[in-house]
Amino acid sequence: MYDPNQPRTTFKSNLRRRGIYLLPNLFTTAALFAGFYAIVQAMNGRFEYSAVAIFVAMVLDGLDGRVARLTHTQSEFGAEYDSLSDMISFGAAPALVIYEWALKGMGKWGWIAAFIYCTCAALRLARFNTKTGAADKRFFQGLPSPAAAALIAGLVWVMLDFKIVGSDIKWLAWSITVFAGFTMVSNLPYYSGKEINLHKRVPFVTVLLLALFFFVLIPSDPPVVLFCLFMLYALSGYFMWVLRWRRKKKSANVQRN
Repeated sequence: MYDPNQPRTTFKSNLRRRGIYLLPNLFTTAALFAGFYAIVQAMNGRFEYSAVAIFVAMVLDGLDGRVARLTHTQSEFGAEYDSLSDMISFGAAPALVIYEWALKGMGKWGWIAAFIYCTCAALRLARFNTKTGAADKRFFQGLPSPAAAALIAGLVWVMLDFKIVGSDIKWLAWSITVFAGFTMVSNLPYYSGKEINLHKRVPFVTVLLLALFFFVLIPSDPPVVLFCLFMLYALSGYFMWVLRWRRKKKSANVQRN
């Protein structure tokens, strides 16, 4: 409420501060709506819209955190709200979409796979919230829930693009759903990219490659490119784990010798 005894400049600054704190939460709300929209469209049989909505939610989820850091408006409320939004957009929505599209006709095997994915997403988010301060920020522990959701959405989108019905590849869909779920709660390291500083200078080649990727490669065939991208990212954790295991084994052999 406006206080007439309060200086006009202070009143304006308070309004501005409240508006800034509202901004990242608006992005979170938009991501939540995209997840909700994906569920509604899946119930109506419009699975391509569902898949695209999950990718939109992923983009918005990445923006809300960056906006909060850029405007110095991080808060415990925002963190909790973001986690709840993620559970809908990257936990419940992908599980329901893949179930309605491919797993529904499998009986109990279908809903068990969808439930495994949904449960693992909840566990992944809970673990992330409890280890925020202690974890190595260069790597995620386990596959991030947005990447797992993008893997599921990418599978649906690319198969629809090739005119393949979900029931025809139900066991492939089942395997990828369970794979994405268990990989989320694994201890595999996944590169986070959080140490990248957008304010620092980068080589011209890096800018060129990013421009080619975002403005040429992805628009050329979004379903195929995005599915392949997130499948490679999901497998990168296993590849990195093997590399670390080999290094540890090599160093142990050197110490014994």
